[in-house]
Amino acid sequence: MTTAITRRTGKAAWSDSQLLYALEEVVETELNRHLRVAKEWMPHEYVPWSDGRNFDGVMGGEAWAPDQSKVSSVGRVALVVNLLTEDNLPSYHHEIATLFGRDGAWGTWVHRWTAEEGRHGIVMRDYLLTSRAVDPVELERFRMSHMSEGFQSDNAHSMLHSIAYVAFQELATRISHRNTGHHSGDPVCDRMLARIATDENLHMVFYRNLLSAAFEMAPDQTMCAVRDVVVAFRMPGHGIPGFERAAAQMAIGGIYNLRIHHDDVLQPVLRYLKVLEISGLGPDGLAAQEELGMYMGGLDEQATRFDERREALLARRAARGR
Repeated sequence: MTTAITRRTGKAAWSDSQLLYALEEVVETELNRHLRVAKEWMPHEYVPWSDGRNFDGVMGGEAWAPDQSKVSSVGRVALVVNLLTEDNLPSYHHEIATLFGRDGAWGTWVHRWTAEEGRHGIVMRDYLLTSRAVDPVELERFRMSHMSEGFQSDNAHSMLHSIAYVAFQELATRISHRNTGHHSGDPVCDRMLARIATDENLHMVFYRNLLSAAFEMAPDQTMCAVRDVVVAFRMPGHGIPGFERAAAQMAIGGIYNLRIHHDDVLQPVLRYLKVLEISGLGPDGLAAQEELGMYMGGLDEQATRFDERREALLARRAARGR
């Protein structure tokens, strides 16, 4: 990375336009790295087309029934949540294109990221419908309801907040996809979601490295943004109809819960960037760092209590033969 990084501590805050300009070369470097390592793949190759048949309705086929699905019950819940999250891609594109712009390296990345994310929704929907993994009528009604509500990011008020959020969110999405595949009970689904998770991991690396450069340039501002994002983190699909119940089922099923969020999402990024070890911060950055450390300690305790309740619940279910 050849960018000449200017550290600004205890001075006037960077504006979004200043940071956009200052990070442009970093974006170009990371974009070129991404294009070198990202491998082309075809969504149609991951879909079991030979399993497909007509549904009821205008084609006069067979109506969907739960026993047609090869996927576990928690897998079906997670697949619907994951796909509906991907369905909101137009809103996500609008958010980042507005924040990052459509020109230069930033614009190239925005469009490349959008194109790659588009494959995820394509392959997931084709798999779900062809394999009859979920109720297609319910899925479409959920999609219409979710997208009709619109979407606004919790972190659109500054570019640093957006970068910090996606550094964690892309990893969270990767973990959710991988665990959904593992718990789906269908090797075809597992293979498809592993392919998607590989993309999500590359996206996380891009944003994590960008966040690292932001820490070098504006450590106090970046620390405050990371603190804000971590303590108020929500997955982008939080507006999906019935999300709270679905999230509870996914938590109990081991797909995504507090322990996973703490150990596999927040901690790896914070540890890689050495966020809690950064020195030389100003008063605002130092306060944010201390608050972040306290929050992570409290979250670990919450996760431990959740683990205990989850194990007790699973034991009761096992005892009842469920």
